[in-house]
Amino acid sequence: MKRVFAILAFLCVLAAGQYVVVSKFAIRHEMLSLFDAARQRPISVEIAVRRDYETKANLGLWKLPVAIISNGNTVKATEYSFLANVLAARGYLVASIQQDLPSDPPLMTHVGQKYVGRREVYMRCEANILYVLNTLKGRQENADYDHITLVGHSNGGDVSMYVAQQHPELVSKVITLDNLRVPFVLNDRMKILSFRSKDPHFQTDPGVLPTPEEAKARGIDIIPTGAQHTEMSDRGPDSVKEKIQATLDRFLRDSASSALAPADTTSPMIMNPGDY
Repeated sequence: MKRVFAILAFLCVLAAGQYVVVSKFAIRHEMLSLFDAARQRPISVEIAVRRDYETKANLGLWKLPVAIISNGNTVKATEYSFLANVLAARGYLVASIQQDLPSDPPLMTHVGQKYVGRREVYMRCEANILYVLNTLKGRQENADYDHITLVGHSNGGDVSMYVAQQHPELVSKVITLDNLRVPFVLNDRMKILSFRSKDPHFQTDPGVLPTPEEAKARGIDIIPTGAQHTEMSDRGPDSVKEKIQATLDRFLRDSASSALAPADTTSPMIMNPGDY
């Protein structure tokens, strides 16, 4: 019996560290320093892609689904490897975009204005995403740029939701970590997963979250984590990141990444805080 428990304990440790192992040996990481001449704006992008899936794509045997990660305010794009590794392990071509620059104006809040006055910021980030997608098309033609997945934390989550609103024909999935300002897209063809914090310092604006009835009808997955808002990056504790990884992996497994399969919106993962 002790041997059985020892084996089970080993398997649990192995499962918890799988993305670390995959990231080190199976996933190729590359930093791109791009420049959008039309806007005179540098754009830093970290690429993550599984080597074997990239090889299959290069041989024309596979179409890589595409995921774009947008960083939260004051967090670097490179600080979401715990998300990028799960996506890449599932066969995605992942591009983590540094959405803000030191030269950008500080992110301000204007109470009473739509999106608290941040629409121009979202539009700038939208232009970054479209520029990166066009660049990737020239580097990897065997990827699915017509059904992209948008991922973002905090302000990056609002960017993801805003871009999904503006380009529903391009977006198949949206994954946010505590977006606070932009209302959820209500689209039967779009699968949405959102991790929510329990943090008195970061409150979601009224009207952003769907009602429970809307979430159930649209297949929107709302996951209360009990975590702090600022813990939803590589800076957070392993316990938080591992639970998010496990839920994200299930979401990617159960939903379509591209036109290769239809999205399943019949089983939303609306969980209670005690389940997490």
